[in-house]
Amino acid sequence: MLLAILVILPFVLGGAAFLCRTGPAGRGLLVAGAGAHLILSVAAVFGRPEALFGGILLLDALGGLFLLLTSILFAAAAVYAVGYLAKEHGDERRDFQEGAFFSNAPQTVFIACLFFFLGSMTLVTATHHLGLLWAAIEATTLASAPLIYFHRHHRSLEAAWKYLVICSVGIALALVGNILLAAAGGAGAPDTESSLYLGDLLARAKTMNPMWFKAGFVFLMVGYGAKMGLAPMHTWLPDAHSESPSLVSALLSGALLNCAFLGILRAHQIGVAAGLADFCSPIFIGLGLFSMVTAAVFIIGQGDFKRILAYSSVEHMGILSLAVGLGGAAVFGGMLHAAAHSVTKAMLFLLAGNILAAFHTKSSHDARGVIRALPVTGILWVAGFLAITGSPPFGIFLSELTILKAALDAGRFVLAAAYLGLLGLIFCGMAVPVLRMAQGPSTPHIDPGPRGEDALSVGPPLVLGGLTLLLGLYAPSFFSDLLTRAAALASGM
Repeated sequence: MLLAILVILPFVLGGAAFLCRTGPAGRGLLVAGAGAHLILSVAAVFGRPEALFGGILLLDALGGLFLLLTSILFAAAAVYAVGYLAKEHGDERRDFQEGAFFSNAPQTVFIACLFFFLGSMTLVTATHHLGLLWAAIEATTLASAPLIYFHRHHRSLEAAWKYLVICSVGIALALVGNILLAAAGGAGAPDTESSLYLGDLLARAKTMNPMWFKAGFVFLMVGYGAKMGLAPMHTWLPDAHSESPSLVSALLSGALLNCAFLGILRAHQIGVAAGLADFCSPIFIGLGLFSMVTAAVFIIGQGDFKRILAYSSVEHMGILSLAVGLGGAAVFGGMLHAAAHSVTKAMLFLLAGNILAAFHTKSSHDARGVIRALPVTGILWVAGFLAITGSPPFGIFLSELTILKAALDAGRFVLAAAYLGLLGLIFCGMAVPVLRMAQGPSTPHIDPGPRGEDALSVGPPLVLGGLTLLLGLYAPSFFSDLLTRAAALASGM
């Protein structure tokens, strides 16, 4: 029953959040729920619980890796939210960008939606039924849209609608992909019913109709790719990440994108089993490289530091796609990259929230001298920049090196050169604004706020920063084993 409890618990807690009459009670529930979910997730990932409901709920290493990342990030975001929500009361306030007045959504709604968001993502990772996985990914959209619209001004409303419309179009395309996959699986076994169970589709892969599968895979790649933030379907991502509260941006970038990636990997598993890896790989590589190019173009010269982080997510989703397309050892690098990117990007978004709260601007030109004004945040901001751009000794350096080596070993020298060149461009593009913000005298008249640099604002990013450093220096055997098993599944083995 562990998997059932893990999936149901966040929805129950979300309902309970509406009953909390005071802010402290709601925030206490959020932290307690996040802690309980993390403990249950660790038990499920390493305890390998039995399948439930005829295999509808089944946690393998691939789902387990993304479940563990989701739960860790949610716990960090929950602790950060205690300090954040204590400051973000519901009174009317002035927008620092345009001067207009707005008020925040009720905190009970915000906390409830956070739990519903967590429950939806948990279901994505814990099901082997592709129809239910599709429904869960759609549920993540519905649960997270109110989170993006927490600050009720016109920019966040526009971002929320853009997110809803683009992701809904994407999920509609993914539905067509699922129907085509079921048809492909049933084509080789006319006496059996069509099925969306992953196990059934893998078992029928050899007799699958290749044309139906190819059409289904393209629809799934475009549909889930929109949610994952792959270019050119990424256009919701910069606005949503920029206008959301920073802890929501951390969950969107570090956890939600992984869920959409998992949906694509499930289809890839079937494609490899059907002997159609040669069809899937060029699509992964093409979209991966195009995403990296798009990110490089928009990062260079970008002045909004939250949008820089958003485009960085487009880059890293491209790297994940590229790794799967290369196959072999690159897939292990991709799994390590997913883990390292999740914790690093969440760390950076939480730090961006600290900077935004103190400087009241998202402009990297106006937020100067962060290290002087917010010493812990400033140092972590620079460390996070080095980590996210693949500098040693952080985890992303190791994962990007693994992917590069796999490309060279496969004789893909032009691809390896393009990959290295784009990484170099993005490093330079991010270095200018990040270092400009960190160095120099502090901007006059900054407002550190009533909580300043307290443990709640710097503790979660500090822990996440420690994790990304640990991934680069030493991965415990139990985690390496999880990565290896997840990579084997993602490779279709």
